[in-house]
Amino acid sequence: MTTPQEFIASALARERNRAGLTISELARKAAVGKSTLSQLEAGSGNPSLETLWSLATALGIPFWRLVEPVTDAVTVIRVGEGRGIEAAESKYIGTLLSAGPKSACRDIYRISAEPGPPRKSTPHAAGTVEHVILIAGRALVGPIDSPTTLNPGDYMSYRGDAPHIFEALETGTIATLISESLL
Repeated sequence: MTTPQEFIASALARERNRAGLTISELARKAAVGKSTLSQLEAGSGNPSLETLWSLATALGIPFWRLVEPVTDAVTVIRVGEGRGIEAAESKYIGTLLSAGPKSACRDIYRISAEPGPPRKSTPHAAGTVEHVILIAGRALVGPIDSPTTLNPGDYMSYRGDAPHIFEALETGTIATLISESLL
C-alpha cells in the first residue's frame, strides 16, 4: 500500500510535469522552497496543509489531486479515520472525505480544530466558494475582514478566492467544509 507521502510525491511530479514546470518554476509560483518541493517529490517530506494548497493553486488544480486517489468503490470514513493533514500555524486538521469528479471541482472535508491560533487561508483559485456547516463547538469563520461566529447546525458560504479564516472558539470544534470552484 502506498503511504500518503509516496502518493503526494507521485501526484506532485505528475501534475508538475503535466503543467510543464520545472521544480524551480513551481517552487517560485507557489512561494515554497525549492528544497522543500524536491523533498516532497522524493517522498521524504511531510507537507503542511498550507504548502499543499499553495502547490495546488500554483498548478491550477483542485487540492484533492495531490492527496487522494480516484476510486469508484463505496467509501466509508469513520470519525478519526482518513488522511488528516495538519495546518502549520494552528490546531486545525483537514480530512478529505470526498474529492469532486473530474468534471467538477468540489471537495468535501471534515475539519477538526481546537482553540489557539486561527487557520488563515490565502486565496484559492479564482471562483472558489467555500461552504461550512458547523457540527460541534463554536468557530469564527469567513472572510478575514468580516468573519462570523457559527454555532452547531449553522451554515455559511463565502468566497474562497479571498483571504479567509477558521478559528475554533471551543474545544472539540468540528465542521464540514465543501470547497467548490469553476474549472
